[in-house]
Amino acid sequence: MQLPVRKSFLTIGLMVCLCSAAVLLSESCRKNNPNQLTFLQPEVPAGFPSPLYAFQDNALTEEGFQLGRHLFYDGRLSVDNLHPCSSCHQQIAGFGTYEHDRSHGVHDSHTLRNAPALFNLRWAPLYHWDGEFKTLKEEAQQPVIGPIEMGETWDGVISKIGKDPYYQQQFLKVFRTRFIRPEHILQALAQFTGSLISVNSKYDRVKKGTEQFSVAEQHGYDLYKTNCATCHPEPLFTDYSLRNNGIPVDPNLNDFGKMRLTGKSQDSLLFRVPSLRNVYISSNYMHDGRYNTLAQCINHYRTGIQQSATLDPLLKNGIALTNAEATDLGLFLRALTDSSFLVDPRYTKPL
Repeated sequence: MQLPVRKSFLTIGLMVCLCSAAVLLSESCRKNNPNQLTFLQPEVPAGFPSPLYAFQDNALTEEGFQLGRHLFYDGRLSVDNLHPCSSCHQQIAGFGTYEHDRSHGVHDSHTLRNAPALFNLRWAPLYHWDGEFKTLKEEAQQPVIGPIEMGETWDGVISKIGKDPYYQQQFLKVFRTRFIRPEHILQALAQFTGSLISVNSKYDRVKKGTEQFSVAEQHGYDLYKTNCATCHPEPLFTDYSLRNNGIPVDPNLNDFGKMRLTGKSQDSLLFRVPSLRNVYISSNYMHDGRYNTLAQCINHYRTGIQQSATLDPLLKNGIALTNAEATDLGLFLRALTDSSFLVDPRYTKPL
């Protein structure tokens, strides 16, 4: 008769231990997460390589993401309060500039280049057209303090948003400090822009087996693989390299790409290869937005290549396409449009 009693005591003891462990674990979680932040798992779409940036130094949370989202759409980050990040990076254009050649900044300024589309940024080893910046935080700082972009100072930004109760509460919650600092603004922006994932185009659905290309789109896909995939490989549709694609220099801009940074002749006309995802809706095209349509852009590679010492060897003879082939290639590129990304309410301007 003693055995069942001993079993009962053992069972009760085990339950007490488990409950105590649960309480200790809960207390530990509260200590490690005193502001009850909601941690997020950074998205890595099926078939994508491991991202270069996984928020190692900037823990991704729902609260940090939402804080970055508010900042992205807040005109107070600009000196005239009218030019938020979103004024040049519009969701309808895949977070590029919709049907505009070059970005407009404060004081009626016109920048040197077309605004790059912002998505799948965590896979990029460098940012901006000339590869000047290597991190999401670095690339976000330049437009804020750039005199022909947003034209503000960090003191000016903090003076304005620091009076807003929402920012007071959220910066305290996310970064555990009552003092808003530039690095925290940049970290929050990086949480938002680093979470802009575009991976639901017709192309992606075809790859999943839930949809099929038309005959023309399939032909265009074959042409892409033959003529474009070296510089624009799947699934990101860019290799993020800097290349001279044979585009003539605009004499009014005199933009020589990476050479503007290094002063080296071997860097003349080197610009970052953009992703072809959402290219159909992200006009204008090229680093200076000189082409209004995708057809014009394709025709550049057919007949507009300018020979020079730094021209990418792959483009020495241009890309030979018939008119029908150029049309089919364009139809495939249109199939890279992620329509859901363009209207995703999670990325829209906060109410």
